[in-house]
Amino acid sequence: MRAALVGVDFGQGDFAASIEELMLLARSAGVNPVATVTGKRSSPDAAYFVGSGKADEIGHAVQDQQLEIVIFNHALSPAQQRNLEKRLNVRVLDRTSLILDIFAQRAQSHEGKLQVELAQLQHLATRLIRGWTHLERQKGGIGLRGPGETQLETDRRLIGERVKMLRARLAKLRKQHETQRRARGRNNTFSVSLVGYTNAGKSTLFNSMTKAGVYVADQLFATLDTTSRRVYMGEEVGTVVVSDTVGFVRELPHQLVAAFRATLEETIHADLLLHVVDAASPVRMEQIEQVNLVLKEIGADHIPQILVWNKIDAAGLEPSVERDEYDKISRVFISARTGQGLDLLRGAITEAARDAQDRAGAEEDYMAPDSISTFTHVGSH
Repeated sequence: MRAALVGVDFGQGDFAASIEELMLLARSAGVNPVATVTGKRSSPDAAYFVGSGKADEIGHAVQDQQLEIVIFNHALSPAQQRNLEKRLNVRVLDRTSLILDIFAQRAQSHEGKLQVELAQLQHLATRLIRGWTHLERQKGGIGLRGPGETQLETDRRLIGERVKMLRARLAKLRKQHETQRRARGRNNTFSVSLVGYTNAGKSTLFNSMTKAGVYVADQLFATLDTTSRRVYMGEEVGTVVVSDTVGFVRELPHQLVAAFRATLEETIHADLLLHVVDAASPVRMEQIEQVNLVLKEIGADHIPQILVWNKIDAAGLEPSVERDEYDKISRVFISARTGQGLDLLRGAITEAARDAQDRAGAEEDYMAPDSISTFTHVGSH
C-alpha cells in the first residue's frame, strides 16, 4: 500500500528522529512510504491539523503519485480526520490508529488479541461521536421499525457491550496472573522484567539470557506478548524469573497502555527492571525519558532499575559496568547479539537479587517478636 507520511514540526523534540520513527512504524504495518510532507506550525489547525494550503500540497502528492493512504505523525480529532478524508479522497490514519493496527497484526496470544481489540474499540468509540453522519438515519421498513434507536446509538451500544465483555475476560486473566505471582512470591523467586523502547533489542537479550526462542525482528513491536522464563543464576541466588514485555514508543496511545495493563503488570510486580537502551541510537536519551514516562503511568517508577546499554558493537563501545554514588550498579554495557558483556549483566542481576534477599532478611529480623515488643514498649512512654 503506497502512502504519504505527514509530520508537523511544533518546535518540540527531535523532529527528524520522529519522522524516521513514523517511517519505521509505517513499514512495520506493511505500508510503503512513497512521499513525505512536512511543515512548521505554532499550533494545529482546527479543521485540517495542517492548514488548507498544506492539505492541498498533500492532495497533489496523492494524485501525482497515486497514493492510497495518508498517515499523520500526530493524533487527529475525529473532525480533522473526516475533513481530511473528504478533501483528499483517500483514507487518512493518525499515529494512534497506525500503532493500533501494528498491534493487531502482531498479537499472537489469546490475551494479546483481547487487549488489542479492547484498545481498538475504545479508539473507535471516540470516532463514532459525530463521526459518521450517514449512520444517524433511523432504521425503517416493514418488520424493522424498532423503538426509534438510531444506527449511531446501536453502534455505540454494541461497542459498549463488547468492551464490557472484553474487560471482564481480561480481569479474569489478571486474577490468574496474580495467582501465579503469589506462588512465585511464596517461593521467594526474584523476578526481573525487561523494559525499553521498541526495537532496543529486548527480545534478543531475552533469548540470549534464557534460550527461549522468542520471535525477533528488526522492526517496531516485533514482540507483544509477555514471555517469562526461569534462569538459574548460580548457588548464591538460585533461580530468577525473567520476563520480556512489550516495547514502548513515543506517544504510546493511552488506550494501549490501559488495555495492556494486564501484560504490563509483570513490570509493576518485578523486583528489578532491566531498562534496555539502544546505545547506537542518536535519540537514546529521549527514548529513555519516554520509557520512564510510561513506567510512571503504570505505577512502576519506584522499582529498582539498571540501564542496559545494548548494541555496543554498533556504537563502538566496550563491555563494562558503571556504579552510582551508593556503589550500586547503574549501567551495564553489552551486546545481546554478540554476547559481549552478558557475564557482567548476569553478575549485576545476581548482585541485585542478593541485595534484595539481604533487605528481606533485615526486614524479617526487624519484625521479629522481640523487635515488635521493644518497639511497642518504646512507643508506650
